[in-house]
Amino acid sequence: MQRDTPWPAGTPCWVDLGTDDVARATTFYSTLFGWNTQAGPPEAGGYVMCLAKGRPVAGIGPKMGPAEVPTAWTTYLASDDVDATTSKVVPAGGAVLAEPFDVMDVGRMSVAADPGGAAFGIWQARAHNGMGLANEPGAVCWNENMSRGFEANKAFYHDVFGYSYDDMSSGDFSYATFKTTGDGLGGIGDLGAMAPAETSAHWMTYFGVDDADEAVEVAAKLGGKIVRAPWDTPYGRMAALSDDQGAAFAIMDIAMAAGQ
Repeated sequence: MQRDTPWPAGTPCWVDLGTDDVARATTFYSTLFGWNTQAGPPEAGGYVMCLAKGRPVAGIGPKMGPAEVPTAWTTYLASDDVDATTSKVVPAGGAVLAEPFDVMDVGRMSVAADPGGAAFGIWQARAHNGMGLANEPGAVCWNENMSRGFEANKAFYHDVFGYSYDDMSSGDFSYATFKTTGDGLGGIGDLGAMAPAETSAHWMTYFGVDDADEAVEVAAKLGGKIVRAPWDTPYGRMAALSDDQGAAFAIMDIAMAAGQ
């Protein structure tokens, strides 16, 4: 999927990595996903744009905030009016971590956390629409919110972004896909008893790959960690990983998901 216009409000529209060593992270992900990278202008503060097929798919930049902030991927949700959307966060039970601010001429953003504690960005596009490519190898193919407050988070995202849900829960498994109109835009679930107690609420980014097993081998050789070895699902073969600086992410075999 290619896109040259702003994403509809509520859609996961961008991801970026906040890390201690941008050059090291750039090498890791460029090698793993075949990205080309472009360093931003000096006023971008060391931010690097990552491209697949010549289109922006992700960003990598220095960590913001205190030193104890973990290296992590952030999911951004699209908004037509970031100030109006941000104003809904606290009444809905969340927290505003960074009030709306302009990012040069590329967009306006804020950072918030949901009731479960997962941080996310809110993005209003200007010169930068967000992802120019999605659901292909080397690009984002899924975003999901995982917490220990499934029902509270569902209510929060409904109130702030207007999400409705298609519930897929069964037994001890609590999970739903979210949407504004049409097809599902991502997932929201409960961490459950199987997740270690220290696992905090988060938004997880899934990147498409041609071969999940091969990608896992490459990530390990680059110093990454295999959090969960590849497993088959009805939606494609997946694996959970972390990079060589500890940022968690997941991969999905796009070819398998497409039934090729």
